[in-house]
Amino acid sequence: MEELVHDGRTEQRVARRARILLAMTDPDTVVQDLAEHFGLDRTSIWSLCRRYEAWGPLAVWDAPRSGRPPRLSPLQLVEVEQLACCEPAGVGLQMTHWSTRSLARVARECGIAPTLAHSKVAVILKHAELQPHRSRYWKTPTLDADFRKKAAAVLWCYERAQNLAEHGEVVLCVDEKPNIQVLERRCPIRFARPGLIERREFEYVRHGTVNFLASLLVHAGTMRGWCLEKNDGACLRGVLPQLLHPYREARRIHLIWDGGPSHTAQDTRAFLRGYRNVRLLETPPHASWLNQAELLLRAFGAHYLQRGDWKSRPDFVAHLEASWPEYNRLYAHPFVSVRSCHVLTWCREQGSVAGWGRE
Repeated sequence: MEELVHDGRTEQRVARRARILLAMTDPDTVVQDLAEHFGLDRTSIWSLCRRYEAWGPLAVWDAPRSGRPPRLSPLQLVEVEQLACCEPAGVGLQMTHWSTRSLARVARECGIAPTLAHSKVAVILKHAELQPHRSRYWKTPTLDADFRKKAAAVLWCYERAQNLAEHGEVVLCVDEKPNIQVLERRCPIRFARPGLIERREFEYVRHGTVNFLASLLVHAGTMRGWCLEKNDGACLRGVLPQLLHPYREARRIHLIWDGGPSHTAQDTRAFLRGYRNVRLLETPPHASWLNQAELLLRAFGAHYLQRGDWKSRPDFVAHLEASWPEYNRLYAHPFVSVRSCHVLTWCREQGSVAGWGRE
């Protein structure tokens, strides 16, 4: 013990244990004073003495430990990642998706890593940027000749909207937000205060639905809105004269909308043929995101529909009729869609935009 204490190469924790054991050989030593001197408690001193009685001089050294968990080989890491990219049905399970615990259990059962923990699986998935607990819906448009033709026509108008406006032509986008629920909270909203966020009652009362039609003047980013009784062709045709009237003097109106039933109805097409300056453009199937009116409705809803509380359907209709002029005053601006830009680049590569011209 004395050699360990006086050897300058001895680890500090080992030398301290040796000093304690040497001090305990003195019958005049007071355990409480010894504990305070070394910054320990009485229990630690007596525990070291019990270890000395059991192991002798080896008590000053650390007990053998299991050490850090074994590292996974690159092959094992790849196997865990590959398992996360497969469906559970591939290994005979009925689960629809993976969790870290189920991945760890199956990896152990398959012999990939016999001691794999779910926390280690979480680390592996994070490094591989895998998120098996998440998913999203996606519909891939059919990139055929019809898609290229319709997309090129719409994007041609967007790219030249300002120039067309300077030459007496306008580009209009039209879209509906059907069946907006008119909800009233059962209890009044408790508004925010310092240190407290706004609190809203969970339960609500329904007051029916409202169909909202919006038009976007592309080069200016301004909108107009109408509330429809039904989302059908008859109600749409009742609003179209008001929608087109401000642009009656325009040389041409490029009207862009999706292929919804009310838009493609024969009566609607016949009605629009009465306007000689209207040029109708439809977005391709499953590509209504090419319609910038969808971006408008998303932005409008974020400011004027979320967290709303209305006592009746007429109150909600009055709110919508007062909201779109305020949107034009505060937020209106031309939209730039990154996805549309990518599609425009792709159409140019296919030679669709250059060949479309001003048909």
